[in-house]
Amino acid sequence: MPSPLVWTVTVVLLLALFAFDFFVQARKPHEPSPREAALWCGGYLALALLFGAAMAVWWDGGRATEFVAGYVTELSLSVDNLFVFLLIMARNRIPKEHQQKVLLLGIAIALAARAVFIFLGAAVIGAFSWTFYIFGAYLVFVALRLAFQKEESHDVEPETESRMAQLLSRWLPVTRQFHSGALVAREDGKRVVTPILLALVTLGLTDVLFALDSIPAIYGLTDQAYIVLTANAFALMGLRQLYFLIGGLLDRLVYLSYGLAVILAFIGAKLVLHAAHESGLHVPEISTPLSLAVIASVLVVVVAASLVRTRSADRT
Repeated sequence: MPSPLVWTVTVVLLLALFAFDFFVQARKPHEPSPREAALWCGGYLALALLFGAAMAVWWDGGRATEFVAGYVTELSLSVDNLFVFLLIMARNRIPKEHQQKVLLLGIAIALAARAVFIFLGAAVIGAFSWTFYIFGAYLVFVALRLAFQKEESHDVEPETESRMAQLLSRWLPVTRQFHSGALVAREDGKRVVTPILLALVTLGLTDVLFALDSIPAIYGLTDQAYIVLTANAFALMGLRQLYFLIGGLLDRLVYLSYGLAVILAFIGAKLVLHAAHESGLHVPEISTPLSLAVIASVLVVVVAASLVRTRSADRT
């Protein structure tokens, strides 16, 4: 269990990373080039792996493996979120040069909200071990929903996002002018919010809904709130540049939902087995290294199969 000093240092470092990202990248409006986005994605990946290696030194190798497994799981689940982020940007007609700012601030809102879920989840799990049964069953349900939804259906989340935007528009006076990327502006002597702020809040709140799937999933890999929080933070920080790097390739990941369904069902089964083991039943448990191997293998197969299928479709 990390000490209060470790928690404090970690939170300060994460806040410093967000501040650095904002002042170096997002504050200056521009659309990142593929090379720039790739460099930043690689940098965040290296930073996450370096953090995992450091965790193996100062804490435990097993905990470091849990962090890497959680990070990979959160990042893979986050890729599916990018479909909805693209729709939010399109519906609010956010210019490319302002999308970095929306993503970074929206992700900061999402991480703050997720922190609440993470600590609530830790408290509930600590008090009632049988909640693993509920988490496991819920993940299996989500997996079945993903597996049997229509191929083109990223429409459940967009409908939710649209309702959020309508509610926000009722409560807040909204202008269609961007006012050089400002969040709030003044028109005819009245203070109004711009589409930038509308998209930012919508994106942040929408990501909170996604957390209802991802937080139980990562608790299937570790029982440490510290690992859950840091894995979420590193995955979300890299998500912004991933948005620009693979935004045009998302339509080619046609089997992504099926892959995520397999991952969620696997983790759900792991949770149920763990709950049964904690209840005194003699059942096998799935180790974290095996979980990491399964998750990584599923992602490799899904990406390869998706690219092969779409390449074949392009030729015909």
